[in-house]
Amino acid sequence: MPNALSRRNFLINTALAGSLVPLLTPEVFSKNITAAPNIPKINIFSKHLQFLNYNDMADAAREIGFDGIDLTVRPKGHVLPERVENDLPLAVEAMKKAGFSPLLMATAVEDVNNPLDKKVLEVAAAQGIKYYRMNWYKYNDQKTIPQSLDEYQNKVMALSQLNTKLGITGCYQNHAGRMVGASLFEIWELLKNADLSHMGAQYDIRHATLEGGLSWQTGYELIKPSIKTIVLKDFMWEKTNGKWGPKNVPLGEGMIDFKTYFKLLKDNNIQAPVCLHLEYPLGGADQGADKITVAPKVVFDAMKRDLLKVKELWEQA
Repeated sequence: MPNALSRRNFLINTALAGSLVPLLTPEVFSKNITAAPNIPKINIFSKHLQFLNYNDMADAAREIGFDGIDLTVRPKGHVLPERVENDLPLAVEAMKKAGFSPLLMATAVEDVNNPLDKKVLEVAAAQGIKYYRMNWYKYNDQKTIPQSLDEYQNKVMALSQLNTKLGITGCYQNHAGRMVGASLFEIWELLKNADLSHMGAQYDIRHATLEGGLSWQTGYELIKPSIKTIVLKDFMWEKTNGKWGPKNVPLGEGMIDFKTYFKLLKDNNIQAPVCLHLEYPLGGADQGADKITVAPKVVFDAMKRDLLKVKELWEQA
């Protein structure tokens, strides 16, 4: 894996940076994470651990207290699509050694007619991965929005048919901004003709709140039957140089109404796999850097803190 730290160098570097050897010890994180029976299993997005090789990524995730890993299998990811046949089995082997079952991956897959997209899904399915997040579509300025949605609806339907054949489930994530799917109503349209047994939505409460404001629950209710996976992160609005914009913050410090959201998940018995993202500044780890400008301990501390907060808010909901 390019730019990956060897296990020996990782341990040495974390020690020199103020972290503790062999990897993580109780002194790093004073609070103990206990898994209450009703708390969902939480996966960590491997984007934030791309400064580590596969073995160290898996070991760190296990020691911090996560239940699994959502692996990036995409350009600039932990596994590059063009190397999927060689590298994905290595990543899966490392996760299994740490006690994790392969479950989730984030991809750039968008079209069954793309041989590389098809290969990524075939290899992932063979490795036992059950869910993947697909790429986001973009609107074409030369077409109307309904025309674009019709085109992408057909692409999603074709992907769902391949998914069914392979035994893997695709997820389209709602994402704030100008791409297709900022509104849950767009994703609802995309899924209309798909085989919903193997295609659905990755519901992101951060983006849903940013785009939906006070109406995010409406979008949730619409897409609820199609939620296959869930993403957790937080944000708040901030004014910088006279202009308002979203600012990513540690989970529980922003404007996401997690108590209401988690109560809805409980009441509706939504049991989709959950993935934690940390998009606030973490020396490049927040952006998937393979070299970071902070000590690894800073990243590990943030992950532990947000993981504890998820469990605390879930129990309070």
